[in-house]
Amino acid sequence: MASLNKVILIGNLTADPELKQTQSGISVVSFTIAINRRYQSKNATEGQQTADFINIVAWRQSAEFVSRFFKKGKPILVCGSIQSRSYTDNQGNKRYVTEVVADEVGFVESKSEASGGASQYTPDAYTTPSYSNTNAAEPKFEPVTDEDDLPF
Repeated sequence: MASLNKVILIGNLTADPELKQTQSGISVVSFTIAINRRYQSKNATEGQQTADFINIVAWRQSAEFVSRFFKKGKPILVCGSIQSRSYTDNQGNKRYVTEVVADEVGFVESKSEASGGASQYTPDAYTTPSYSNTNAAEPKFEPVTDEDDLPF
């Protein structure tokens, strides 16, 4: 029987991530992201919005990347898998945890958006071309007389 465990999430960090090391020196960071979700209640005419809080764990280079470049409130992309585990706390109670183990993390916004800049790069291909000839209604093109001169 086939199975699949793949999660792709985009949300905002609820706190600054704090990098830690295991006893064997492996970097790990645990953090929570808030993800908005719309729902429709019985009495409401419009959809309402709530947030789900998802616990994430990142290891090694991903952990170091998150702790270096992400802060509270910043959007983050997380790709990974859902993992369930249990442990016994200090009072002897059995605790169950479900979290996303991040395989990949990434930026959602560009560097200028992250720094609050309003400038946005628009490639020339998306702008209206301008012509510098004297008759603007008719652009000048050089006719190709011999097809052997074509570069393709």
